[in-house]
Amino acid sequence: MSSERFSAISKIAQYIPEVPRPLRKPTLKVRLLWTLLILVLYVTMGFISLYKVTVSAQALPLYQIVFAAQQGTLTSLGIGPIVTGGLLAEILVGSEIINLDFSKEEDKAAFTAMVKVFTIVFIIIESVAYTVGMLGFYYHVPLSALPIDAIQLILAGIVVYMLDQMIQKGWGVGSGISLFILANVALLVMVDLFNPVKVAGQFFGIIPFLVQAALSGNIYAAVLRPNGYPSLVGLGATVAFILLLVYLEGVRIEVPVTSSQYRGIAGTYPIKLLYVSNVPVILVAALLANIQMIASWWASWARTSGLWYASMLAQYNSQGQLVGGLLYYLIGPQTLQQAISNPLLAVLFVAVMTVLSTAFAKVWVEMSGMSAEKAADGLIKAQMAIPGFRSTRSTVGMMLGRWIPVVTLLGGALVGLIAGISQFLGVFGGGIGLLLMVDISIQYYQTLIQEELEFIMPRLAGIFGR
Repeated sequence: MSSERFSAISKIAQYIPEVPRPLRKPTLKVRLLWTLLILVLYVTMGFISLYKVTVSAQALPLYQIVFAAQQGTLTSLGIGPIVTGGLLAEILVGSEIINLDFSKEEDKAAFTAMVKVFTIVFIIIESVAYTVGMLGFYYHVPLSALPIDAIQLILAGIVVYMLDQMIQKGWGVGSGISLFILANVALLVMVDLFNPVKVAGQFFGIIPFLVQAALSGNIYAAVLRPNGYPSLVGLGATVAFILLLVYLEGVRIEVPVTSSQYRGIAGTYPIKLLYVSNVPVILVAALLANIQMIASWWASWARTSGLWYASMLAQYNSQGQLVGGLLYYLIGPQTLQQAISNPLLAVLFVAVMTVLSTAFAKVWVEMSGMSAEKAADGLIKAQMAIPGFRSTRSTVGMMLGRWIPVVTLLGGALVGLIAGISQFLGVFGGGIGLLLMVDISIQYYQTLIQEELEFIMPRLAGIFGR
């Protein structure tokens, strides 16, 4: 991209609201307080409905989980525009379509401006697209309310972007995107556990239903409930997958390193089995969620227009549940009963999740600067060396190259497999949602540990606090 275009983007970015950095770094307690306030505001927005919008059927659960969205509310878009804008900028720079040198302050500023502009553009585009899409099967909204709803979504999207910026600029802890996903999934888990609302004469949440079943003498009714309601099988699967994910997060290869500047300082460079963390699943889920959203709107439009191919896109039963069509196969089985009745659908969904997650893991490592060569550069710049080997980029890169490509593919396949299988086992919060929640919780724990480490060894916090 030419310097003239960067100059134009920078000028546009000047008119976009921006959160200033604090003059001095706030204490951890102050940042935790700001984080709590930001979280409360975001969750509250998720309970405020759009103007004259009534949601008639729940759809696209994957989109709601990945983008921390609540359909029909001010957070209908969630973090979608932020993720999409940032991801597009990362792809353009990582693939070297746009050449930037992040050691230069002007290039850092250009990248920040590009992300800001992309995010605002996607806020506007997705707000308009979502508003038009509300004329389909899942919503009841008068045509005259659509412009107001579009404006609401645009303003809410800007507010969400500003909240994320507050955390990113140092007012809060961690990442706004991760925080919103964590809160959204945690809320879903709490609903599955404790929701006291009765549906068809029975409590929705597994805890109140379990009490109800025990009092009626039919405790076995809670083992596997119909229609995807929370069950004891789902509760057991949730606990099992949490333990499995926590264990996998701790599996790593410890590469010994020593400081070439400070004699006697030694440690290890950890290469985790889940090297790329939950990023492959987020990318796969984001891809599938956007495809599902487009297919859903297309199917809804075809249905309301009475087109002959509407049933090929989506088929619904009398309760408004999706039972067939292209969209049915894109979403995959949502319950164990669906997986048992249609094993081909279950196998196909798990295979797609595993293959795509593996592919995205490999691509992301190269694009995000996590390859063996980039990791070697980081160690050398931090003046760290592997004992017994020369401290050169090629030598250190060769040593790290023994493990990083392997754990990249294996870790990507594992998270894809876990996400695919857990979806139809009734895991609370959804399979992908639970995976994100556990991983983000661990990241927050590590962030807090790193905060303490920075007081002791600021230079090495980025290496040993990973």
